[in-house]
Amino acid sequence: MKEVTTSKTAAGVGLFAAIAASLCCITPVLALLAGASGAASSLSWLAPVRPYLIGLAIATLGFAWYRSLSTKERTVCGPDGSCKVEKKPFLSSRTFLTIITISAIVLMAFPYYANIFYPKAEKQNVLVVESNNIQSASFSIKGMSCKACETEVNNELYKVSGVINAQTYYAKGTSIVKFDKSKASVEQLKSAIAKTGYEVTNYQLLNN
Repeated sequence: MKEVTTSKTAAGVGLFAAIAASLCCITPVLALLAGASGAASSLSWLAPVRPYLIGLAIATLGFAWYRSLSTKERTVCGPDGSCKVEKKPFLSSRTFLTIITISAIVLMAFPYYANIFYPKAEKQNVLVVESNNIQSASFSIKGMSCKACETEVNNELYKVSGVINAQTYYAKGTSIVKFDKSKASVEQLKSAIAKTGYEVTNYQLLNN
């Protein structure tokens, strides 16, 4: 019985770790779908510890399977001499452990398929821009953890009148924005990015 309890505890810890590991990537998607852009970065602080949480999930689930597979099935015999294998409660069964394991894998892999959940960033209508008014700027952004973050930042940037194009890269922590400097300023672009909750740590103007 002690082995069963240990296995259940390990499975629970593994699933919790998998959920925690995916929250930094799930939150931006939920923020996009709910239109709550300011909540996108609320759990971005988990991104640096994501590899450790994944490691914990794999280790504890592996231990749970080891316990489950190494625990011998108990045979119960009745007064009439007939014997049968004792049936485990569902929460202690390998079927339940399989469900927990699959759920954990789906959660940990979320960043790799998250793009199917978020809408494409929409550009605002931009009038013809004089070439001498076109300006590009590169922003360093802190806190982005997955592709959903890119779309959230782009969506806010495209709401600024005068933005021609925005390309955000979470892996590099940058956003390159082309805009009409007669209609938009760097400060407006920084404010737009700040609405997502991510922090602009630096920027530089680029030569077109």
